[in-house]
Amino acid sequence: MASSILRTEKLCKSFSNMGTQQHVIKNLDLDILEGDFTVIMGSSGSGKSTLLYALSGMDKPTMGKVFFADTGIQDYSNDELAVFRRGNCGFVFQSVYLLDNQTVLDNVLTGALIVQKNSTELVNKAKDLLKKTGLNDEDLNKYPNQLSGGEAQRVGIVRALINDPKILFADEPTGQLNSSAGKDVLDIFTQVHKNGQSIVMVTHDLKTALRGTRVLYLRDGGIVGDYRMPPYGEDDLKERRNKLTAFLEEMGW
Repeated sequence: MASSILRTEKLCKSFSNMGTQQHVIKNLDLDILEGDFTVIMGSSGSGKSTLLYALSGMDKPTMGKVFFADTGIQDYSNDELAVFRRGNCGFVFQSVYLLDNQTVLDNVLTGALIVQKNSTELVNKAKDLLKKTGLNDEDLNKYPNQLSGGEAQRVGIVRALINDPKILFADEPTGQLNSSAGKDVLDIFTQVHKNGQSIVMVTHDLKTALRGTRVLYLRDGGIVGDYRMPPYGEDDLKERRNKLTAFLEEMGW
């Protein structure tokens, strides 16, 4: 049986808005197992991205605890959180945030060299990962403004995977891509999950959610639905879509 890789106890996150406290995440208990592909869904303003940032150490909770492999990270300093994220987490965002003055290869390597010191080995690993996402040798020396949206997101995924993260966090990774590029990116997520990668992804899109093995539905800062599926490709896609749609409609999606 898979062990817990990430869990929360009474997690709360509040923001001050013109003197009023806005409670976005409320007393949330959550357990994520190693190897799961967890998808977080919910209506706009339900707290999806806020939860993702709290789970990943990108933002500190107001109250409660976040455990990564039984180690509490909620009291880490900002410097300790930065070290934690570099060593354990990969991030893929809706906007890729590549450095405009660096090539594709350099964008992948910049953060990785802080963690891994063997530059030759790292360069070879980066090239191999980039090729696996469909980028060719001629793409390695391109700059971000020479890439399509789908190509840029592939670079972002490789950048997130280069340090072998324990968890890959993704926030609407296909949100700015056309359907073809979005499918290519989702295929990469599916493949790395099959290779054992734990993933936590926020999305509002049904096609994206279908790639998960677990869908959490968030409403008013709490989890109101928890739905499990077999790994993508191991069941009938039409039936998978129908069952997930029925679950989401029950949740008020």
